[in-house]
Amino acid sequence: MATDSWALAVDEQEAAAESLSNLHLKEEKIKPDANGAVVKTNANAEKADEEEKEDRAAQSLLNKLIRSNLVDTTNQVEVLQRDPNSPLYSVKSFEELRLPQNLIAQSQSGTGKTAAFVLAMLSQVEPANGYPQCLCLSPTYELALQTGKVIEQMGKFYPELKLAYAVRGNKLERGQKISEHIVIGTPGTVLDWCAKLKFIDPKKIKVFVLDEADVMIATQGHQDQSIRIQRMLPRNCQMLLFSATFEDSVWKFAQKVVPDPNIIKLKREEETLDTIKQYYVLCNNRDEKFQALCNLYGAITIAQAMIFCHTRKTASWLAAELSKEGHQVALLSGEMMVEQRAAVIERFREGKEKVLVTTNVCARGIDVEQVSVVINFDLPVDKDGNPDNETYLHRIGRTGRFGKRGLAVNMVDSKHSMNILNRIQEHFNKKIERLDTDDLDEIEKIAN
Repeated sequence: MATDSWALAVDEQEAAAESLSNLHLKEEKIKPDANGAVVKTNANAEKADEEEKEDRAAQSLLNKLIRSNLVDTTNQVEVLQRDPNSPLYSVKSFEELRLPQNLIAQSQSGTGKTAAFVLAMLSQVEPANGYPQCLCLSPTYELALQTGKVIEQMGKFYPELKLAYAVRGNKLERGQKISEHIVIGTPGTVLDWCAKLKFIDPKKIKVFVLDEADVMIATQGHQDQSIRIQRMLPRNCQMLLFSATFEDSVWKFAQKVVPDPNIIKLKREEETLDTIKQYYVLCNNRDEKFQALCNLYGAITIAQAMIFCHTRKTASWLAAELSKEGHQVALLSGEMMVEQRAAVIERFREGKEKVLVTTNVCARGIDVEQVSVVINFDLPVDKDGNPDNETYLHRIGRTGRFGKRGLAVNMVDSKHSMNILNRIQEHFNKKIERLDTDDLDEIEKIAN
């Protein structure tokens, strides 16, 4: 059981979540209708659209909520032109592309992607024409609302601009034509507004944006609906597709939706492993892993650490035990609401807690400059018990950022987990050295 101080810390985290008024996405949602009036809708109305891949969509929303500034990334960018005879074939930067052109882009949250496509839409709107000219698809209601906020902020000096939300619960009279210039919504509702209800004339759309493509195709029905919408648009419509990842399924989908695209991709992230020293510690059970962790903390100075566990139960137990040892601990796991997660991460970023214990929910996209150590209390495995190399990469990538050197420590407590570690070494072709946490001199050496 947690101590009183641990319970108090949880209360503080929950209070912090409640205080972030701009993050509230409650069961009863408030959204504007096509005329700008505010109507209330039931949050469960969109649930059928989202429940297939809710975690991925929630992670994307979380990244948007916790990032108020652009991320200064050192990732190399590859710009791929479809036509080698084009004078733009050799461009090396986004600016040189001279949009509008069709574009497929790999983009993490925090790199300015939303601002880029909002600018593309705003530049094409002719306010004198009272009909939709730009269409933006998002996988969930919450993500659509976040993008809508950016459009409203960037368009606040454009008073003629009008925005409509094509989401379930936003009921319009049948036969009505909407006059808003930009429509943002989820695929099912947008398809209904274009094909069945005829609220939108798709032949008048000049810019089509498909955001969060990797989340989109993971949600049942969204892929087919998006393709059907795209086929209704005019041939000269500018198509922009964005995705955080580019696995084969996303790539096939992108090629169906965006004809003759320019392509911007991030180069492989494995290079980040070069700045991270990796070790493993042999243990026999959970208690020995905890003792090894305490020895590590006793021997070296750790600014802030992230500790990854396989289950919520282990994460809760470990957070409570560390709290008993006097550490300032934050706990992050999947059952928390997105707003609560954002509040916990903000507290960690501000240094109010020095240790963040988490399940996989936090593995991607969270940049905290002071994190010097990442500990895999449990090694990452997929649902079949095989090593999850991508998750391992994203986990240890939370350290060694911003050009600094980082430290990753893996806890091994069985033959099976040793086998997992060996396969991870083989995959990345990187030697992971053994560390004896009972030898203080050895621990001190790795910190230097």
